[in-house]
Amino acid sequence: MNSIVLRPARAGDGAAVFAVTHQSISRLGRERYSSDQLLGWMGERTPEDYERSIAKGGMVVACIADQVVGFVDAEPGEVTRLFVLEQAAGQQLGSRLLQVGIKKAQTPGVQRVRVESTLNAEGFYQRHGFVTLGHGVFSHGVGGAPIAVVYMERPVTG
Repeated sequence: MNSIVLRPARAGDGAAVFAVTHQSISRLGRERYSSDQLLGWMGERTPEDYERSIAKGGMVVACIADQVVGFVDAEPGEVTRLFVLEQAAGQQLGSRLLQVGIKKAQTPGVQRVRVESTLNAEGFYQRHGFVTLGHGVFSHGVGGAPIAVVYMERPVTG
């Protein structure tokens, strides 16, 4: 198997990141979300939306032979997105990406790193030291049926 390479996302990766998000949501989320939620999850998002996120400089992609198979995005105090392709799940890729996201979120003055976990990923985040604070609706959504999420956080470690 080819090795997985992590690198900063760059201009032109938006379509691949969009595709990873869409495929991950539609395949990995199907056990915990309704068909209506899955269909509307991407809302009005486009690859250009991901290009704008990439331009902010907080996104890292995971590639196998130059194909993007996962990514993480972060801002101060929060890991905002972490998605992997179904075929890349279970290979510790999510864990590697989460560690990168946590480091990016740990800016000076940040005491805790937050995440809005999908229902199917709550156990994954718990295994990485996040604790559940409560349940709500995805705050970064752009339309469609409300998406139930789990609010989680973990303390910053040295």
